[in-house]
Amino acid sequence: MENIKKLRDLTGAGIVDCKKALQEANNDIQKAVEILRKKGSAKAAKKAERSTNEGLVRTANQDNKKVSVVKVLCETDFVARNDDFKNFVQEVAEAALKNEGEKYFNEKKDEMILKIGENLSFGGEKILEGEFVVDYVHSNDKVAGLISFNKELDKNLANDIAMQIVAMSPSYLSPEDVPEEEIEKEKNIYREQLKKEGKPDEIIEKILLGKINKYFSEICLTKQAFIKEDKKSVEEILKEKDPEVKIVKFIRYSL
Repeated sequence: MENIKKLRDLTGAGIVDCKKALQEANNDIQKAVEILRKKGSAKAAKKAERSTNEGLVRTANQDNKKVSVVKVLCETDFVARNDDFKNFVQEVAEAALKNEGEKYFNEKKDEMILKIGENLSFGGEKILEGEFVVDYVHSNDKVAGLISFNKELDKNLANDIAMQIVAMSPSYLSPEDVPEEEIEKEKNIYREQLKKEGKPDEIIEKILLGKINKYFSEICLTKQAFIKEDKKSVEEILKEKDPEVKIVKFIRYSL
């Protein structure tokens, strides 16, 4: 019974499975673990067709110089809230700092399927490096924001801007990053709307400038209203804090 308890602690498998594995392994716990993992592989194969629509996003931060973010998928939200699964995804994120997130996932996947009883799949990994990099994961563990700056700044402000990425879903860093064809497409839509309203051509072009600037304030991080002080843009808040600080890159990563 003592060995059964040890084996259950190691694998999370049921009492009957543990007892059978120990008998097959002549009470050698390590061999019994291998036997259960092999059975887990068989179970995993059976579960492989099941869809994985739930899961977690997790990050790992290395001294604010390098941040990894990973996505690991499972079948149900119940498992996504399981501590064993949460710890596993965090381990995958740590491995991703060495560009080995998927490798680690594949090595441990069958063991986890054996423990939690659901199909799992690897959703991907990304890395952001820079002079000062911070990350924010929403409380539901479904979406994360990563952002790099050209120099160190107040960590609370940096975290707030990472939170802004999660909350406001910017598509681009600044207006300069928006493709010209996308801008023209928006202008054409506004032109048609204004023509239907009976506005003369010379007025339309003036109105377009304001509408495009409003469009930039919705899709560009630097032009968005700062979530904690919406009378100012992210760009203005940063300039007030330190005129030399610039955002280099950001990533929004979600299930």
